[in-house]
Amino acid sequence: MNSLSLSVMLVILIFFPTSSSLAHGEGDDLGRLVFLTEEYPPANFMKNGELVGYSVDLLHAAAKEVGDNLDSGHMVLQTWSDAYRSALTSTNSVVFSTTRTEHREELFQWVGPIADVKVVVMARNGSNIQVNNPIDMAKYKIGVVKDDIGEQLLLDIGVPRAAMLEASDVVVLAELLTKKRIDLIAYSERTAYWYASQAGMNSELFKPIYTLKEGHTYYAFNKDSDPILVKKLQLGIDRVKEKTNENGVSQYQAILDKYR
Repeated sequence: MNSLSLSVMLVILIFFPTSSSLAHGEGDDLGRLVFLTEEYPPANFMKNGELVGYSVDLLHAAAKEVGDNLDSGHMVLQTWSDAYRSALTSTNSVVFSTTRTEHREELFQWVGPIADVKVVVMARNGSNIQVNNPIDMAKYKIGVVKDDIGEQLLLDIGVPRAAMLEASDVVVLAELLTKKRIDLIAYSERTAYWYASQAGMNSELFKPIYTLKEGHTYYAFNKDSDPILVKKLQLGIDRVKEKTNENGVSQYQAILDKYR
């Protein structure tokens, strides 16, 4: 091949991408995105080597509604701290399921909501710990997941970091709570109970004593991500929520009910 022919071919490849490259995430394909998540059941978790959960199913369904396909190669399971940090720093990355808060509002572009969430402070049943004022919690050792919403909310209300013990996941915190190594846990109520049941713990061992926040979870896009992709995923989610089956149940509700 002479140099002129080679130059022509390079121009064609640069300005007219092949159908193969489009299929692997060019243009406005959601396949350009990397979705980062953690073990946060029943929203997103590993089961039999597969990433499942209502947030994962909603993501697949939304992509399908706008003509795209997201396979397991587009999703990365990490610790929450790593996933959150990556989404803050890497363009076209998305972290989920992320509670939307005032503190985080300007850090991301938001798509959703995925589902409701209730973040609580939990104590051992029978511990007689009461919280009349949020700052009362500073008297206790509180277990938190690093960079999780529970930790951030505690800091927002003035609880000092010195009162907290960080861990990579809530299973460790639940074990520490049962062994009386910590006094409280700040975490999603639904997920804490799910983990306790999966670990063979009696959910009645714990009780919520203070609500830090009631809100919703979202897919949080890196701030510099392509806005076309943000709008496209939102469109897909909106369509999933509008679509109903023969019994009048929305596709979205059916996804949630699958993981009740």
